Amino acid sequence: MFVLVKRLTTGKLYKNLTRLLGAHSRSDARIKGMIYYVEDDANIRDLAVYTLSQAGFETRGFPDAEPFFAACEQQLPDVILLDIMLPGIDGFEILRRLRSHEATQHLPIMMLTAKGSEIDKVQGLESGADDYLAKPFGMMELVARVRALHRRAQAPTVTTKTPNELHCNGIDLDMDAHTCTVQGEPVKLTVKEFDLLRMLIAHVGHALSRAQLFETVWGESFVGHSRTVDVHVQTLRQKLDRACSGVGKNIETVHGIGYRMRA
Repeated sequence: MFVLVKRLTTGKLYKNLTRLLGAHSRSDARIKGMIYYVEDDANIRDLAVYTLSQAGFETRGFPDAEPFFAACEQQLPDVILLDIMLPGIDGFEILRRLRSHEATQHLPIMMLTAKGSEIDKVQGLESGADDYLAKPFGMMELVARVRALHRRAQAPTVTTKTPNELHCNGIDLDMDAHTCTVQGEPVKLTVKEFDLLRMLIAHVGHALSRAQLFETVWGESFVGHSRTVDVHVQTLRQKLDRACSGVGKNIETVHGIGYRMRA
């Protein structure tokens, strides 16, 4: 009886997802992005793969690191989704290897994990993740976040009005090479950290609201993401300070508004 109920419930869930995503998948038929998802729980993995496929993405799921890396050797994805608690090589180690390899160091990566405390999120973002979604998560939110990551990956890294290099308070950004140095010391930044720092420097001396920063860098509505900018600013300050003590303090908190790069 339990198995029958579970099958009926699962079947109903898939039908509901198909109905909810039907209109979206037709309108997003132009999307050709490839998504790789590493998750050892087959139920979660299969549901996410099905949902993203219905949303217009070509999606492949992997139970652990070995088949995932083998697939990457054959074809690189456009977006990677990683669980942390995996058998063998865990998600943090997979993330580290991807960020240390030239071919994959700039791929958008989102962590999907049951480890949902703020310190876990900070660790994930500091390790190089571009986004972090705690379990249990809604499938529609997953689709929205993957779409945002995919859009940013496909968009030009700079606009025609942005200079190829920005310099401020000992921080140097090279847009063409997508590199950051502090007093000549290289600093490894994720895509979102780089874009966030670039926006702050481009508007040096001006206070930017959290909503402005989020909607420009993340490319989606600020509603429901009040802590995302704060967590990224925290990790960005830490990385700048590790390169040169005190440089992170140039990103000033403007209480009640957001953040400002000190002039």
